[in-house]
Amino acid sequence: MFTGIVQGMARIVAIEEKTAFRSHRLALPAALLPGLQIGASVAHNGCCLTVTRIDGEEVSFDLMAETLRLTNLGTLQVGDLVNVERAARFGDDIGGHAMSGHIMATATVTEVISSPDNRTVWFRLPAALTKYVLKKGYIGIDGCSLTIGDVSGDTFCVHLIPETLQRTLMGVRQAGDIVNIEIDPQTQAIVDTVERVLAARA
Repeated sequence: MFTGIVQGMARIVAIEEKTAFRSHRLALPAALLPGLQIGASVAHNGCCLTVTRIDGEEVSFDLMAETLRLTNLGTLQVGDLVNVERAARFGDDIGGHAMSGHIMATATVTEVISSPDNRTVWFRLPAALTKYVLKKGYIGIDGCSLTIGDVSGDTFCVHLIPETLQRTLMGVRQAGDIVNIEIDPQTQAIVDTVERVLAARA
């Protein structure tokens, strides 16, 4: 489980490509290294990946075909940054909302509106996910737990404070960028349950 409070950004330092499979290596921030072990979970842009090798500050992860299909991780190149968060432990503060690290789809940035101390970013979602996106609800974007500001058709926006812009990739996202999306699981469960009940009554 993850909290959606991104702990920093890490740079990709190496990539190994195979058929429908990829391994990449990150230079993790020093603060995230203590206690890290092979087999541990680390979220990359919100996607839960397993540590396969540790060599000093450089940590390796495998990405299978399904991960490459559903997320933006397969498009990344050496030198690119990813948002990272280590798995939550019992007793940790849940400053965001509970997230599984299972990406459901990607969304496209459609508009970025900036002012001196704020930024509003609009995204276009796949139509099948729009029923789960509610004004003032939660959503995971590239691993960031964010509150939905407004919804219009198949688009929605979030409002970002300077701390989020400085700490995460949200500070450099531009129109046309692709981001990973994790729908709030509680919202999904409620919507799906109501749909099933209504369908049964019909």
